[in-house]
Amino acid sequence: MTPLALTFLLFAYIPQILAGSQNKGDTCDPGNNRLQAGTYQFWSDCNSVTFCNDTTHVCDLKGCRKDDFPFGYKQDDPDIPDKCPKGQFCPDEGSHCRDLIEVGQPCQFNRDDECAGPPNFKDLADTTGRGLNFNGSLCLNNICTYANKTAGSACTVENTAYTGYGPNGEFLDIVSRGDCMVGLYCDSVSLQCLQSKALGESCAADKECDSWNCLSTGVCGVSAATPHHFGIYVYILVCLGIVGGMAATLSGLYFAHRKQREIERNKRAQYWREQNAFHQNLMNMRETARASILSLPKNGGSRDYSREVSDDSHTPTAPKGSGLRHYLADDGSSELDDGLMYSGKQNDGRF
Repeated sequence: MTPLALTFLLFAYIPQILAGSQNKGDTCDPGNNRLQAGTYQFWSDCNSVTFCNDTTHVCDLKGCRKDDFPFGYKQDDPDIPDKCPKGQFCPDEGSHCRDLIEVGQPCQFNRDDECAGPPNFKDLADTTGRGLNFNGSLCLNNICTYANKTAGSACTVENTAYTGYGPNGEFLDIVSRGDCMVGLYCDSVSLQCLQSKALGESCAADKECDSWNCLSTGVCGVSAATPHHFGIYVYILVCLGIVGGMAATLSGLYFAHRKQREIERNKRAQYWREQNAFHQNLMNMRETARASILSLPKNGGSRDYSREVSDDSHTPTAPKGSGLRHYLADDGSSELDDGLMYSGKQNDGRF
């Protein structure tokens, strides 16, 4: 968006902030009606839905509107006034509809729509959509005039300095208008209508260019409203980028989760290896203790304990030891092994 467009966008909101505070029925002073400095927006004592009556000096409800969506009204509000019919206009204060003003008569600032069109208005009307005139007529220097000056003819110019606001603070944006025909511009120095310039030609103001866009480099550029068209390859690259980004994200998540699962699996495997090693050490200690007890002499004699063990195995009260006595589970569970070991020893009859 160009600085000029930003400026006008800002102007559209400033008057609503600076609207008066008097409501319907409150007293007001018509002498306070004015255009705000820098923005040139209409201001009065009354709020946005009323106007100051010149006769009674009281705020009354507005009797007309010039905007499709006027400020201060709710959607489908029954109090929204109607727009004026063809051949009439609604003034800035919104009091009531008035007849169009003839050429040479006073008009409100920048209100081209208040002026009656010339007989050949179809030939003079602006069809570019840039608002250069209204049906071939202009409100220039607060006087209704026709935009009918030809190339080389003397013309009238109106230079207005608007106050804009940017990143670096306030700045002045000068808008220059003239009464030349569409396709021409009024030169501020010679005050003559000159032919508008094509793309790439040097310029000093927007009005000098056919596109109404003088770039900061001092040449005419394309219109600020020109849409940008991109080749099919741009859309293909964008789609590929989106798909590639999604694939990269999913792949990254997959590998990250797989690495985390591998770490957890290694931790569990290490835990079970440590448990198995601990269990094996306990088994070795038990076997060593058992062997040491069996090898000890009893009462200092040379008693053959191995024979006693063999004899005891034939007694009816001592069942045969199970072959699961020395079984070590592969899953590292010490619960099952301890139970079997203790069961075998109790059946042995020596502990």
